[in-house]
Amino acid sequence: MKKLVVTMTFVTLPFAACTVPGVVGNQDTVIVSNVDELVAAIERANAEGNLEILLEDGTYTLDDMLWVEGANVTVRSRSGNRDAVVIEGAGMYGPVSHVFNVTGDYFSSEDMTVGRVANHGIQIHGNADCDYPRVINLRFIDTGEQMLKVSYDPGNAAASNGGLVENCLFEYTAGVGPQYYIGGVDGHRAYDWTVRGNTFRFIRSPDGDLAEHAVHFWSDSRGTVVEKNVITDCDRGIGFGLGDSGHTGGMIRNNFVHTTRDVGIGLENAFGADVYNNSLYTEGYPNSIEYRFGGTSGASIINNLANAAITSRDGGSGTLDANVTDAAADWFVDPTEGDLHLASSVPSVVDRGETLVDVADDIDEQTRPQGPAYDIGADELP
Repeated sequence: MKKLVVTMTFVTLPFAACTVPGVVGNQDTVIVSNVDELVAAIERANAEGNLEILLEDGTYTLDDMLWVEGANVTVRSRSGNRDAVVIEGAGMYGPVSHVFNVTGDYFSSEDMTVGRVANHGIQIHGNADCDYPRVINLRFIDTGEQMLKVSYDPGNAAASNGGLVENCLFEYTAGVGPQYYIGGVDGHRAYDWTVRGNTFRFIRSPDGDLAEHAVHFWSDSRGTVVEKNVITDCDRGIGFGLGDSGHTGGMIRNNFVHTTRDVGIGLENAFGADVYNNSLYTEGYPNSIEYRFGGTSGASIINNLANAAITSRDGGSGTLDANVTDAAADWFVDPTEGDLHLASSVPSVVDRGETLVDVADDIDEQTRPQGPAYDIGADELP
């Protein structure tokens, strides 16, 4: 990475209160307009912490990843237009591994496009106890591996706490990824993360192997909330746990999930997970939801609408109630594009669900119920 002395515009915000609870220290602001200024601003953030970096509109092509170890660092576009600010590497087969590689607490990235790197658009180092990251209104594109990674070390008890991923778009612009070892959000030993209001599309392997899930938390993750996301044209949808690498607690609710090769929602050695009011359209696979292995117990699977089975495998156990698994394509507005809003009132769906205190509204934030009882699935019909 170049070490240059550059001229930048600094704006000190007097007594600017940090917007993230728990952070000590005010943020100064620096405005940058090219890669050299961005690199210098990151170096200042690492040395001092408490810095907001605003990017002018443009494309910032990196020679090396941006390593962020300072605490309370925000990087976002000045305009708020995520399509107008692009931070990129040299492509999925190029020498730049990441856009952001983060070990500092309270990192925030907002309102930008990141990608075209060999590994991850953003990596959060749970193994370095990196806590409370915020990833908001980003577009992730064309990464050689998982787009947003939360990493861990098997022999290290450190974890990443309290992450938020909100209103982002994750996609491969060619309609398919470069290999099978890709995914959208991939969290290891992540505690109490929330993934909500995002869109995932084309998280797909180019060959017979399966890509990882659009949203996947495992390796002893716990307390994850995955809600109000739209997943379409992906190999797999949402996963808690995988094989003997499990997950504890958590909630999967009010998601639209369209998959083309494998399960829409999978619980594997996932203890005590709640799966409520999701709508799923599954192609090329017999099951929309699976709860699998003996470690999957205490699962609660209620009010889900699917066109394929909800199935226990390899000893998984749970409570099932008010699920519909025979949905037809014409029940939905456009199922193969991920629009699983109800096209019209379906008697077996509308007003047929159980009342759930943890599901007060639907995917569009419309209050439940609109009639005498909850509708089944993520969409509450007015």
